[in-house]
Amino acid sequence: MHRALSRQPVQRVPMWLMRQAGRYLPEYNATRKKAGSFLDLCKNPELACEVTLQPIERFNLDAAILFSDILTIPDALGLELYFVEGEGPKFRKEIKSESDIEAIPLIDVTEKLDYVAAAVKTIRQSLNTDIPLIGFSGSPWTLACYSLSGGSSRDDFLRARKWLYSRPEMFKLLLDKLTIIVCDYCEMQISSGANVIMLFDSWGGLLPGHNLSDFSLKYLRRIIRHLKTAHDIKIITFVKGAGQHLNLIADLNCDAIGIDWMTSLRSAKDEIGHRCALQGNLDPAVLLGTQTHIEAEVKKLFSLFGNRAKGIGHIFNLGHGISQFTPPDNVSHLVEMVKKYSQQDS
Repeated sequence: MHRALSRQPVQRVPMWLMRQAGRYLPEYNATRKKAGSFLDLCKNPELACEVTLQPIERFNLDAAILFSDILTIPDALGLELYFVEGEGPKFRKEIKSESDIEAIPLIDVTEKLDYVAAAVKTIRQSLNTDIPLIGFSGSPWTLACYSLSGGSSRDDFLRARKWLYSRPEMFKLLLDKLTIIVCDYCEMQISSGANVIMLFDSWGGLLPGHNLSDFSLKYLRRIIRHLKTAHDIKIITFVKGAGQHLNLIADLNCDAIGIDWMTSLRSAKDEIGHRCALQGNLDPAVLLGTQTHIEAEVKKLFSLFGNRAKGIGHIFNLGHGISQFTPPDNVSHLVEMVKKYSQQDS
């Protein structure tokens, strides 16, 4: 995978899957039941390690990703994260005023999020040394969206976007604080054994281009510059729904850009493939179909990407997280087809 991230020739395209440890796996559900709740599972280093390794052991994937949640940071800031079945993440405390933002502390992540460091260390010790471990964080913009909206949103985070247009300077203060914390959080994961960092800007696609630059990419650039200056680390950036802004994202100088399924992989390759590696981008819904259709879609994806000449890196992934309704046998078939067709340059 490191060769692909460095845009060096590979014998076949490496692959992993967003949300590869999750509810579609019976062994995950058994471990989660043992933990008691999703958040309890995240905060138990041994069980987090167990579920992180499950898809590696079942599917022989090329990378592991830390099992955790992007909202660990707001939880550590005192917003008190919890989950409601069918509704997603919620916070018991909300950021409602400018004084609430001013009061947000620059926490010591090694104290408040020590369970994440412990999980990374445990996973790294248990994982084959040839398999990279991906650590991750939500972007400041995405973390701010959840924090200002009291959790998940059914209206595209309208409350957060209202702050952007009514109190932009306070919004930027929140983003400044979150940027410092995300830097510390990623550094902690790197020091604990993460080989790659992925930055998830799950809601960057809500922003028009000029605001994407000012309220999201500006802060991601700070994080990437900081981590690259301090560490020899590969960084993948995924801005969902922003396929029309790939050149802006490539300006971040990350090693790879995650491409969602709404963006043509061939167009992305033509536009920015000479600047960074690409990750993606099969529609997760394909895995709910027949194995015949899975094979056809994988074959089509590699055909669209075209010849992987030196300097064009590709990591196969989905265009977003795997559905909880995905049959595990379909994932096994997907892995088989990726290994088959990624060795056949078009």
